[in-house]
Formats: sequence, structure tokens, C-alpha cells
Amino acid sequence: MIALPDTILIVDFGSQVTQLIARRVREAGVYSEIVPFQLAEDGFARLKPKAVILSGSPASVTDENAPDIPRVILESGLPIFGICYGQQALCQQLGGRIEGGLTREFGRAFLEVQKASPLFEGIWAEGTRHQVWMSHGDRVTALPEGFEIIAASPGAPYAAIADEERRIYGVQFHPEVVHTPDGAKLLSNFVHKIAGLKNEWTMAAFREKAIAEIREKVGDGKVICGLSGGVDSSVAAVLIHEAIGDQLTCIFVDHGLLRMNEAEEVVTMFRDHYNIPLVHVQAEDTFIDALEGEMDPEVKRKTIGRLFIETFEAEAKKLGGADFLAQGTLYPDVIESVSFTGGPSVTIKSHHNVGGLPERMNMQLVEPLRELFKDEVRVLGKELGLPAHFVGRQPFPGPGLAIRCPGGVTRDKLRILREADAIYLDEIRKAGLYDAIWQAFAVLLPVQTVGVMGDGRTYEFVCALRAVTSVDGMTADFYHFDMEFLGQAATRIINEVKGINRVVYDVTSKPPGTIEWE
Repeated sequence: MIALPDTILIVDFGSQVTQLIARRVREAGVYSEIVPFQLAEDGFARLKPKAVILSGSPASVTDENAPDIPRVILESGLPIFGICYGQQALCQQLGGRIEGGLTREFGRAFLEVQKASPLFEGIWAEGTRHQVWMSHGDRVTALPEGFEIIAASPGAPYAAIADEERRIYGVQFHPEVVHTPDGAKLLSNFVHKIAGLKNEWTMAAFREKAIAEIREKVGDGKVICGLSGGVDSSVAAVLIHEAIGDQLTCIFVDHGLLRMNEAEEVVTMFRDHYNIPLVHVQAEDTFIDALEGEMDPEVKRKTIGRLFIETFEAEAKKLGGADFLAQGTLYPDVIESVSFTGGPSVTIKSHHNVGGLPERMNMQLVEPLRELFKDEVRVLGKELGLPAHFVGRQPFPGPGLAIRCPGGVTRDKLRILREADAIYLDEIRKAGLYDAIWQAFAVLLPVQTVGVMGDGRTYEFVCALRAVTSVDGMTADFYHFDMEFLGQAATRIINEVKGINRVVYDVTSKPPGTIEWE
């Protein structure tokens, strides 16, 4: 069994920003894992953490069935840091008092430091005033024995509290969000100065641990990897190949829905640069024939998913099968698979992956990236020697251009869209904006408009351009290009792409829109 690194356990009570706590702790050089409150006791036993952080929650501690902190954590003697609901739950269970609806605080607030503390060391001095971000309707009205106030705000007299002897801290605000400018430093102080942990969570250390785990799990078995051409599956493939060499075979299903020259780039990189065994399946006709004329976006996604599985399965059989299936599953996928309430959530859109394949093909899963966030995968990719331009690529959906072509998909529409998209991204790169944008792409609308080119009338498609900024893809805002850039991109697309005579820019945020159009 591979030893776990020193770990911070994060108990998730259902906050929408719990992932940010884990990211901030990892940015401080310490490994962290999120466990839903229902499984906190099991997670505590499994991880043997050196400290615990308690998240916020949509619940109120005054509710009849409010989630509790397991006694084993409270009685562990470990450093504990409660955030918002976490602070209130600490106070309630340790003998303090919480009241609801006294003062609601949402958004920016300012607190004043009442007393020096290791939590504030090197950041906030006694008597100074600082911006934080609040989101609460309940508040602490009486502290448990041993606690004292170390910071207060007008709406939260117990904005930060501490039992320095037991190393238990609580804050009413959210240090994990960017709207608390010094929040990452506060969490770093908890991790390093209070819990006493060192900066030992590095990609070099993760790489070494992951390779050992892959070898231990796989032994002399065979692994196949469904390579999409995206960053996640590519990094997973290179990492696994480093661990087990030719026991890995990658299957790249080219469904004809990729961007300009993308298939050639993937095949060249894996076959020539890494010498990884690769089966390149050219399945364009199969996919596009099945999609032609289909208008419903959910049917499109499910058709692509089904055909991908069928094609992948057929190719795996040709190889004589395998013992393991490798996937580029990331940590947010793992976290989001557990609902806060345990109930169903609304399907906004299906996600295209190889779900269901292991059961059908009687294989075990190898998911070496399931502990990592997207930005950490990019760092690992660089650690493994993948080209910087490749690991820095913007996200691209599994169904590819099919969901950027609302309405029926045809070969000619895909050709038009592929050319427009390539020009748009070329202009973004030339302007030096590629890394400032989370995702940028063209959409070919199922709308034709009248235009004039030269002395002739045209009746051609409308192309929409989309670019967004985001931290994690959960929320996003449109990128604020200047009009000169948009004019230049539009002119090139109209002049160089036969089939488009009008270009528009999408200024919808998420929510209410999604990033992709379908």
C-alpha cells in the first residue's frame, strides 16, 4: 500500500465553494481531500489527516436535521478550522449558541482585528480593518468555553474566533473565495503555522506516487486508454505509459468532429514523440451519418456517446481485450458525483465519456488523475514533458463540433465551422489573449441571412463567436474584447470562409446561459 502524504481533511457540508478550499490548501503545498459530511467519519479513518477544515453549507445549524461534525473529529485533538456553517457547527456542538435571522450579511464586509493570533500572523495586525466576503443568515451569539473573539464585523460580532490552546478556529466569512483578498494567506497560516505541515505536495511527488500506484495496481496486466485528444486523457496516457510502458495501448476514435488538424497533431505526438502504442480509428462516416439531420442536442450527445462506446469496444476486442481501462477522470468529477442531499440533481446536459464501459467489458478502472484539479493536471503535463502549447489548451467538449453546430450536422457545415473556428483562435493567439480566456470557439447557427459580396447577393450562414473567462467552468462571464479585435476576426471569417456572410458575438454569462450552445 502506497503511503498517503500529510493530508488536510475537508468536511463538505454542501457549500458551492468547497472545492476552492481544497485548491487553496494545495496551493499552500499541502495535500487535501474533500469528503461529504455523511462519510466524514470514514474519511477521517482512511486519510488519517493532520488537521480538519469544515466547509460552509446551504443548511442552518438551527434546522432539525442539520448536519453534525462527527465526535471523533471534535475529540481528535487535531487543529480544526470552521468556515461559516463550520464555525457555527463548532460553536453549537462545543457548548456555544447560534441564532438565526438576526443579521443577514451577503457579499463584501469589513472586519476589525481584535487580537493577535497565529491565524493572522504576518497578514493582519491588531486594530487593522480588512475586506472579507460574507454569506450567512445565522450567527454566533455565545462562545463555547475556551474561545475568544479575534476579529469582528458590524454584522458578525464573532467574525473570527479561536481556542488557541486546542488549536480550534472559526470564521464567519469565506477565506477561500477571491473576494476575501487575504483569504489564501489565512488558510496557509492555518496549514503551516497552526497545523505545522510542510510544503510537500508537489507535482514531482505526485508523479512518483502515481507511478508506484499504477504499477502496484496493474501488475503485468494490459491497459487500454480511450484517448480523446484532450489534455486530461493525454496526460493520463503519458503518465501510465511511464509506469508500465507497452502494457498500455491507446485507442483514438476520430469521430470527424474535431478542430482543424487536431487528429493529425494527436497521432503525431503520441506515435512519434512518445512512441506510445496507438490505434487510430477513423470513424468519421459512422458518426456523421448517424448525426445527419438530428436536431435535438441531447440525442446528439447520446448518439455520440453510444457510438464511441461501440467503436471503442470493437477495437478493444481486436486487441484481444485488456484487464484495465484508463480514464482521465478529475477530482471535481469525483466530488460532484456525491450530492449534498443524496437526492437526484437536474440534468442540464449529458456528459460524454466512457461511462458504463468497464461493466460491459469486464475491466477494472485506472484513473490516475482522480485526485487532481484541472490546473494541477496541466502542471503534471509539463512535469511529464508534454509541450506547453498542448497542456495549455482550452477545454474542448467530447461531442466536439457537433454541439457547436445547432440543428442538423452535415459534412459541409462542419467544414465551414472548422475553418471559422481556426481563424478565430488564430486571431486570439496573434492578439496574445489565448491564455487570458477560459474557452473560445465559433458556433455555426442554423440561420441564413442575406448579404452582399462584390455586386452579388449572398444567402449564407451566421457565425457566432463565444469567449468566456472562468475559474472552474461552473460560472463564467463573456470576455470583453475590444471592437477592433471583433471587427478584424469577423472580416477574416467572412472573407476566407465560403458559406458565412455574417458574424455576431455572444455576450451571455453563465448563468443564465451555458458555455456551450448545446
